[in-house]
Amino acid sequence: MMKALLKEISSCQVCAPFLEHEPRPVMNASKNSRILVIGQAPGSRVHQTGIPWNDPSGKRLRQWMNISDERFYDPEWIGIVPMGFCYPGKGKSGDLPPRPECAPLWHSRLLEQMPEVELTLLIGQYAQAYYLGENAKRTLTDTVKAYEEYLPAFLPLPHPSPRNGIWLRKNDWFEAEVLPELKKRVARILKN
Repeated sequence: MMKALLKEISSCQVCAPFLEHEPRPVMNASKNSRILVIGQAPGSRVHQTGIPWNDPSGKRLRQWMNISDERFYDPEWIGIVPMGFCYPGKGKSGDLPPRPECAPLWHSRLLEQMPEVELTLLIGQYAQAYYLGENAKRTLTDTVKAYEEYLPAFLPLPHPSPRNGIWLRKNDWFEAEVLPELKKRVARILKN
């Protein structure tokens, strides 16, 4: 079932009319994945390589999780399912938002096939709004600050983009409180 579903997603063309380039869905998942990473959408580099989080944001995310590239890219441990599977293109101030078709079309079907997930990292406002709904706070900062309310199932995080350096400097509680909790939970689940 899971292999057939991943193959179906890989050949998805639903958003093709809205993209400036050929769709290239990027994700990595297994029925055994224990941690699920739900981010926004692939960037241009990820679109080119087909490897999720294969950019400076991914490097920072792996540092936050305190795991190796090998562990991060092993779908038996880490599932990577973005809100939008294809690179949405460039906007005026960075990449466009994830295409809205992907999550409603694929996420529930994928999650049905991933019963071992113990922790879902909700990275950025799109994932948090979709999965937390009315339980999300007014701002991303407030949602991340209230991370304990969403545990043990979800852990909301800001995007690890280098562009978020100002946010990280302004919110030093994130590094002091949230990252140790993230590392502890990841280590326990992966038994590092």
